[in-house]
Amino acid sequence: MSEIVIYQSPDDQTQIEVKFEGDTAWLTQKQMAELFQTTPQNITLHLKNIYAEDEIEENSTCKEYLQVQKEGKRQVKRKQLIYNLDAILSVGYRINSKRGTQFRQWATQRLKDFLVQGYAVNQKRLEQLQQVVSIIQESGKNKGLSASEVKGLLDIIANYTQSFVLLNRFDSNRLTSERLDENITYEIQYTEAIKAIETLKQQLIENKEATALFGNQKDESFKGILGNIVQTFGGEYLYKSIEEQAAHLLYFVIKNHPFSDGNKRIGAFLFIWFLEKNKHRFKQNGELKINDNGLVALALLVAQSNPDDKELMIQLIINLINNR
Repeated sequence: MSEIVIYQSPDDQTQIEVKFEGDTAWLTQKQMAELFQTTPQNITLHLKNIYAEDEIEENSTCKEYLQVQKEGKRQVKRKQLIYNLDAILSVGYRINSKRGTQFRQWATQRLKDFLVQGYAVNQKRLEQLQQVVSIIQESGKNKGLSASEVKGLLDIIANYTQSFVLLNRFDSNRLTSERLDENITYEIQYTEAIKAIETLKQQLIENKEATALFGNQKDESFKGILGNIVQTFGGEYLYKSIEEQAAHLLYFVIKNHPFSDGNKRIGAFLFIWFLEKNKHRFKQNGELKINDNGLVALALLVAQSNPDDKELMIQLIINLINNR
């Protein structure tokens, strides 16, 4: 769960954007100052005292957040500290208990709403899992598949099912789900991507695995694909996470056929290249999130999928690379 919701105080004097993530609400010190009608310096002082007195733990109530904003023609990324509901209320009860109570009631109701929505999403994921298995089974009937491609399809079923199970664990009657990684440190650029594709092309030609047609652009559609992936609104990416950008990159390059030849291989190459650049290719235990067999099978699956199943395929790719 990751949502931005506008909070309007009952007296209509305050309006702030509240970030909901990880079953709690988050605010910056500046936002807390607006909420409790005081100065950021006063908020800093109270937080310092709260943590010094061990009222709450700093590590579990405060974290860094990467904010992407557009300043003129530049995209500026800044790290700032945000504080969860426990920290917000601790400050509120010291400064303005009435406003703290009002915000607690509002935030608690929003969290309950998200929980109900999460249950509905959970049911939808079960239906999606059944659809994914059906699509993979149909692809598996292709008699032209190699043994490694068949194994790759089976790996996808296993990994997607495992991801689904992780997304459906219950903890103290609360649905939990793995968060997507919004720390995008590398933004894919057209010129750099073309150079990388050209290097790949030369290697494949030397190995007699491609012809001169490989990687030739048919029109401007490849540039459009990359522009679509990194587009922003209000200073934030529309595809906010590494997983979402990678999934759309793979899908669009394969399905939109921007090149005369090699769309599946180029899509798979850029997919891995993008994950590498963002340090997102490996699990925490050092294993690959998706191996070579799985990648070949995934590219094949995307290529053979019905365009009507686009969102399902995107979700499948995201789940496969979201396992930590």
